[in-house]
Amino acid sequence: MSRAISNKNVLAAQFETADFDGPFLASFGRPELRGVWLIWGDSGSGKTTFTLQLCKYLAGFGRVAYDSLEQGLSLSLQRAWERVDMAEAGSNIILLNKEELPELRARLSKRKSPEIVVIDSLQYLDPFTWRLFKALKKDYPDKLFIFISQVDKSGNLTDKLAVRIRFDADIKIKVEGFKAFVTTRYEDPTKGEGGADFIIWQQGANDYWAGQI
Repeated sequence: MSRAISNKNVLAAQFETADFDGPFLASFGRPELRGVWLIWGDSGSGKTTFTLQLCKYLAGFGRVAYDSLEQGLSLSLQRAWERVDMAEAGSNIILLNKEELPELRARLSKRKSPEIVVIDSLQYLDPFTWRLFKALKKDYPDKLFIFISQVDKSGNLTDKLAVRIRFDADIKIKVEGFKAFVTTRYEDPTKGEGGADFIIWQQGANDYWAGQI
């Protein structure tokens, strides 16, 4: 049996948070860069662009590994990489070319491994189960895992595992019409930190949402 934590120690505990600013602060708050986040959205919604914008921003706080299981190193991914000016992130971001779970775990077990891991997408990480998900979190408690998920024709998560991960995630991000709708456990309404919609592409968002009225 593990040792219980006293009321006093709960209240006295200190946590390291990322000092976000601008639109990221308004949408995400000041998060811990560990645990799990989930991003989902339809093809053509701006999901890839948003994910790469987020990767570029997070590279200012730690080393990021983007595991592209669907596309891998491809012309379309290269163009998306260029679209967000990823060169500005320098050596703080790397692309993993369709790296499966055993190889990814071996990488993360090395010294000076990336602190932030983006898995694109969850459905391509095969086989992957709830048990393996919990083991990944337990074995790498100081890492931040950002899972990208596919959706069905109705815009809902495609499988039960994705739904379970959504409930577990500290930050949940639905992308639609070039907006990211962020639900964050780090929201502080008194300071206006967290919970605001994130605009991925202003003109695209204006056109899409005008058409929904």
